[in-house]
Amino acid sequence: MMEKEKLKEIILSNREFIDKEVKYIIKRENVRLPKGLNKVVIFYGVRRSGKTFVLFDLFKKYYNKSLYIDFEDDRLINFSANDFETLKEAFNELFPHLLNENKCFFLDEVQYISGWEKFCRRAVERENINVFVAGSSSKIMPLEIHTTLRGREWSIEITPFSFKEYLLAKGVILSNEYLYGSKKVILKNHFSEYMKWGGFPEIALLENDFEKKKLLEEYIAAMFFKDLVERFNMTNKSLLDTLTDKLFSSFGQRLSLNAFYKQYKDKFSFSKDSLYEYYKNFINSMLTFGIKIFSESTYRRQRNPSKIYVVDQGLARRVTTEVKGRILENIVFLDLRKKAENIFYYSEKGECDFVVKKDNDFFPYQVCFELNEKNRKREIDGLVECCNRLGKTEGVILTNDQEKKMKFESVDIKVLPVWKWLLRRRK
Repeated sequence: MMEKEKLKEIILSNREFIDKEVKYIIKRENVRLPKGLNKVVIFYGVRRSGKTFVLFDLFKKYYNKSLYIDFEDDRLINFSANDFETLKEAFNELFPHLLNENKCFFLDEVQYISGWEKFCRRAVERENINVFVAGSSSKIMPLEIHTTLRGREWSIEITPFSFKEYLLAKGVILSNEYLYGSKKVILKNHFSEYMKWGGFPEIALLENDFEKKKLLEEYIAAMFFKDLVERFNMTNKSLLDTLTDKLFSSFGQRLSLNAFYKQYKDKFSFSKDSLYEYYKNFINSMLTFGIKIFSESTYRRQRNPSKIYVVDQGLARRVTTEVKGRILENIVFLDLRKKAENIFYYSEKGECDFVVKKDNDFFPYQVCFELNEKNRKREIDGLVECCNRLGKTEGVILTNDQEKKMKFESVDIKVLPVWKWLLRRRK
């Protein structure tokens, strides 16, 4: 059991740290809290994506009635579910004027405490406490939420910075001068860096390339060990290393697990079942994503390989000089998945990178680094074919820096730079 006086010290020290040391917090997009609902709010996502700073931001907003606890704190190594009641008592004794008032509890890395769900449910439903929790483990992601909280949680994914959030971190306040005027070159330079290093908040705030590279390597090591090896007990190192390399170098491309099995089954020992299980673990950890082919046939969707994308372009393996187009495609995918009901790729006679389902409607997007004589016919024909298949009279091609309007057959095509598309209101 934790001592109440020790918990009081921790409560006050955390309060002082957030108040004095945490100064500038980037407001995150897509953080929409439930209104009028008694729900445990859960912030989930890959580690280092900024979940703790979302809690800090809310703590500052509700400072006069808030408690913040980080369960990675070494002072809480012996904390158990039974200590939540002591924690609540310690807070009430420190702030007795809040005893019968609404309070906010912010519980960081809460997955370390077995049974946390029961306390959070009781606090929200019976004790007039708003509870916000965060964690990097797949244990608190929507698919694995304990049945105690099922239907009583409000889950919000926190991702690495979008390009708009990245610009805020760099001190850029958007205006027409940046989008259309003399400062446009500044945006384009920032986007080049965003393409190269990604949107992890700590990376975005660094200026030195050596430090960025080193920190990304540390992120990868921590993610793979804690979110894969440790979490899922992935003990076949050869399979893990080879699949990791394949996934993080194949982003924007189709990956056939059957082809992978045939290619490597004689090189080291693994079963097809273990391969599929390891791939599933990558998807569940949200380090990688897979999208299915667009088809009414469930059989065809299941039989065709998925296209692979990674959670942040900073983690992508750059093994060829042609990778820039796939980096752009990965950035577009990450933005689309925040707003879409579902995302597919189109492949018939021609190909189109994305068919996005939103509000029961479908819209096509094509992505390439540059439209040129070599790829122009392929990119446009694939988009037009997809538009005809969907019954659409317009489509979008996203590039690095081209902007124009075209018409082919009955389809109006907008060509836009990805960086501008990311920053404007759009379909």
